[in-house]
Amino acid sequence: MSASTRHDDALRRVVALVALLNLGYFGVEFAVALIISSVSLFADSIDFLEDASINLLIFAALGWSAARRARVGMVLAGILLVPGLATLWTAWDKLMAPIAPEPWALSLTGAGALAVNLTCAFLLARFRSLSGSLTRAAFLSARNDAVANIAIIAAGVITATLWTSAWPDIIVGLGIACLNFDAAREVWEAARQERSAAGHGKTSFGDHV
Repeated sequence: MSASTRHDDALRRVVALVALLNLGYFGVEFAVALIISSVSLFADSIDFLEDASINLLIFAALGWSAARRARVGMVLAGILLVPGLATLWTAWDKLMAPIAPEPWALSLTGAGALAVNLTCAFLLARFRSLSGSLTRAAFLSARNDAVANIAIIAAGVITATLWTSAWPDIIVGLGIACLNFDAAREVWEAARQERSAAGHGKTSFGDHV
């Protein structure tokens, strides 16, 4: 078995596990978001669904040519935009009825999400620069989600102790949207570089993006 095949098999196992973890916690976080009417949890739950989709696409795309992987990377950049756009809509809707979410449920759910995302980021870290735009998309998404989860926990604490308002939740939700827009830009650039390398007869495996 070649080194490339072993690499692909290891990555397939990791992305399959990461997809399952993300899909499972999407259900948890989405349900809590609806119950307590939280913009930030809604945004983050859509992130979990997005992450599951990204990792399933990576699972399917491994073994494809560099050019096809680059095209999938560009699709993933578009997928990364979806949670941000959904969050903007949800935040606007929340402004029409600015009721603070239940703060401790917000923080506890964010802490659970942080544990899941740190686990996923750790699993993906060693692949982030070895397989072009695909695994870069998965790693960036898990990393950004971990940062967002810390902000969600903080928003809950602030709402409970300092500022009983919907604004901490809305602000964090909008911050999550910004993270997703930036990740989409990075993945698009990585996919363009990968397509350019493929056009010159190079492979993206082992290359840094």
